[in-house]
Amino acid sequence: MAVAHRMYARALYEAAREKNRLDPVREELGDFVEAQRQVPELRELLRNPQLDQRVKASALEELLGGDEELVRNFLLLLAEKNRAGEIDEIAREFERLVAQEQGILDVEVTTAVELSDQEARDVIDQIEKASGRKVEATHSVDPDLIGGIVLQAGSLRLDASVRGRLNRLRQELTTRRR
Repeated sequence: MAVAHRMYARALYEAAREKNRLDPVREELGDFVEAQRQVPELRELLRNPQLDQRVKASALEELLGGDEELVRNFLLLLAEKNRAGEIDEIAREFERLVAQEQGILDVEVTTAVELSDQEARDVIDQIEKASGRKVEATHSVDPDLIGGIVLQAGSLRLDASVRGRLNRLRQELTTRRR
């Protein structure tokens, strides 16, 4: 299944790049993904395997009033191929391809408490300066961290949380020889 996601995302990516429309396609695809997340009826319509693909395509035709013809045609193709319910996964793969092309570093930031907008911006600025790349970050809160921050960028993980420090100290204490 993941191979199909990559194939569809790659096809849209190549078409958007060829027409120099990566940013608008990315924005409109993101808007559609967000819309179907917020409207359960649309999500159900797209994911219902019993629903005829023509009914899905017809519903999409009515919904897609956007200017971006590539996204419109792409979503209609997904409906035709009975893949419309996989839009989240395909859009994630598309995002990954765009980020790779543009040298964007995708970072997950986890803190023990909610950050203010300014604090979040400061963290992103510091990561951008350190990496020399544009950063797009998602933020989550995990009170179990106690304090500090955990950064995850791909397979690279930086744990500067209090919980992480305590775990490292505990490990040192249990492995230290007398």
